[in-house]
Amino acid sequence: MIPPGGPYPDPVDGLESTVGIVALAAGALALIALLSCLLLAIRLRRVRNDQRLVLGEDRRDLVEHAAALARRVDSLQGSVEDQEERLARRLNEAERRLDGAVTKTAVLRYDAFNETSGRQSSTVALLDDRNTGVVVSAILQREQARVYAKPILDGRSPLELSPEELEAMERARRGRGSE
Repeated sequence: MIPPGGPYPDPVDGLESTVGIVALAAGALALIALLSCLLLAIRLRRVRNDQRLVLGEDRRDLVEHAAALARRVDSLQGSVEDQEERLARRLNEAERRLDGAVTKTAVLRYDAFNETSGRQSSTVALLDDRNTGVVVSAILQREQARVYAKPILDGRSPLELSPEELEAMERARRGRGSE
């Protein structure tokens, strides 16, 4: 026999009854549970993507993966140390070669014979950081030209230097270049 309202219970007409309040609370809990499940699914997807990034697609054992990473880091460290050693050797070689490079220069122009032709003679001083190098003088007259080259070792020459050559050498030491 079918009850008077049919096979279904009486409809809930409002929230004044206990059944209505319980139904509303159950619906709210179901909605919260559904939202929580969605958030957890999104977080799980992110964790799995990160795990795939770290472990790779073949899903190895975490310990095996960590050991493989340690081997790669050791290999890279050896490579970096080899490169560091090679660069240190190259730097030392470059510094050794630069020790003898010309770093101080000066050009001095002057009139060697007090002629009216102007300052046609010149002296060039080329020195390294240890004041070793050469002084080159070109003495010009109307009819002839002479060029002299004199070695400089530690700021001194075994040959006698003219006043102009001494001045050019001093300008090079002080870094005053040319006049």
